[in-house]
Amino acid sequence: MQDRKRDYYYKKAKVEMYRSRAAYKLLQAIKKYRFINPGDVVIDLGAAPGGWIQAARKTVGNKGFVLGVDLKPIEPFTQPYVRTMICDIIEDDALQQIRELLPQEADAVISDASPNISGIWEVDHARQIDLAQKALYIASETLGQGGHFFVKVFQGDMLDDFVEKVKHNFRLVRVVKPDASRAKSSEIYVLATDFKPSEAGQ
Repeated sequence: MQDRKRDYYYKKAKVEMYRSRAAYKLLQAIKKYRFINPGDVVIDLGAAPGGWIQAARKTVGNKGFVLGVDLKPIEPFTQPYVRTMICDIIEDDALQQIRELLPQEADAVISDASPNISGIWEVDHARQIDLAQKALYIASETLGQGGHFFVKVFQGDMLDDFVEKVKHNFRLVRVVKPDASRAKSSEIYVLATDFKPSEAGQ
């Protein structure tokens, strides 16, 4: 807790009224890579407590739409172009539930979802990759032509295979680590841009 309180981005989030320090990870990535733009439709998976929703909302503006999805309830937002839902993305009906709330095909699917950490590295890495695979499936079924995908993963021996799978659906895939991501953390992000719907699932 003391490390957390001293953390620059933790303090910054408190001052700037973001629900979590994680908001800065997304804001930095958007600023650098421009994969979310004004007017976009964005699906945020693993969205609680809502820091990424706030970052996406700030970017898309009132002509965009942000849907936050999480197992846990998310404190509601007052903006009509922000919706939240309680949903487990690993369940078979998750995709249908998400589609029912979308106004149109998504421009970006983002996921900061994390498993319950066991402390056993191989288990946690495998669980994280499984969540990333679920997010990729939802992205492949909801993104429009040219859409983008940004997902958290943990470093480990399953990462390369996951990145190769993502490459089947997107024209450009890179692995990035925003400055706001703690240096000692093993989390990194896969950013995939320019979705190819006609080749999805190949």
